[in-house]
Amino acid sequence: MLTPHIITGYRGESRIFLGESLARLTTHINHRPCLIVTDEEVYPLYQEQFPPECPVVVIGTGEAIKTLDTLNIIYQHCLDADFDRAALLVAIGGGIVCDIAGFAASTYLRGIHFGFVPTTLLAQVDASVGGKNGVNFHGYKNLIGTFTQPEFVLIDVQVLTTLPPRALGCGIAEAIKHGAIADLALFEFMEQHVADIRQLQPGAIERIVHDSIVIKSSIVNQDEQEHGERRKLNFGHTFGHGIEKTLKLPHGEAVSLGMAVAAQLSQQRGYISENDVQRFLALLTAYDLPVTVDIEGTALKTALRKDKKRYGDMLKFVLLTEIGQAIIEDVSLEELEMVINRW
Repeated sequence: MLTPHIITGYRGESRIFLGESLARLTTHINHRPCLIVTDEEVYPLYQEQFPPECPVVVIGTGEAIKTLDTLNIIYQHCLDADFDRAALLVAIGGGIVCDIAGFAASTYLRGIHFGFVPTTLLAQVDASVGGKNGVNFHGYKNLIGTFTQPEFVLIDVQVLTTLPPRALGCGIAEAIKHGAIADLALFEFMEQHVADIRQLQPGAIERIVHDSIVIKSSIVNQDEQEHGERRKLNFGHTFGHGIEKTLKLPHGEAVSLGMAVAAQLSQQRGYISENDVQRFLALLTAYDLPVTVDIEGTALKTALRKDKKRYGDMLKFVLLTEIGQAIIEDVSLEELEMVINRW
């Protein structure tokens, strides 16, 4: 068996296997009662590789289904299957499937085991790793959720060949985030291997997935429940979530826009140079990720005020001190709204 990356959480240990195929899922289920949660795009592509003994729940796609209503459907299947705490839930799909299945498992019977087989680059480099699970509420991202680690994460980069380019770009945005906050070498690798990464050259893709897992697992092992260091993983996400809600953009594209704003705010506060900002924007642009957008300010300001990271009139905001290093500072909603007004 492959040597896993380990995350040790308050509610259990997570083992992340890079290079493990979907075909080996049965080994990790290990004869336990199991329910598979997937979506209507993944199911027709990979259903023949699903363990035949496991019933399957097929949900819709997109942020609009990441709700309490969908959660109820999963709970009902668990109830109909007469699951006890020895049962297992497995999500096969992208970040939305992993988020909602992880939340269902971590709350059903006060918690049953669950595992992920992420099928998008965004889920492989970010969403499936770290134990954040949740659902949206009235359109606001992940307003209801838990910190519970999946028992296992099986990462098979071969499944990425079925991804459309726009979905691939969303995962690339999160990998750029990891390099920007914690690893200059990863950032430089992504600058130097744009064509290889975009063409899914196995060595290049495995490198950015591996490095992202190392970065995120290291941070989560220090701060699972986001009291300090883990907040750095929110780089680009404060503005990003507001933009995502307001413009209904894919998550990675919204994060790209949020990172562009955060880089400019980092320069405004005197931490990085104009050259650093332009270098950062050039990398996003090289992967066809957006760095500017027309947006109505009032709606974005309203979304920012609903952000989970808000404390009164302040937000915990991630800024770059240089490419490869980040800090967390309090930024007032007033200052952020000034940035919006100039954007």
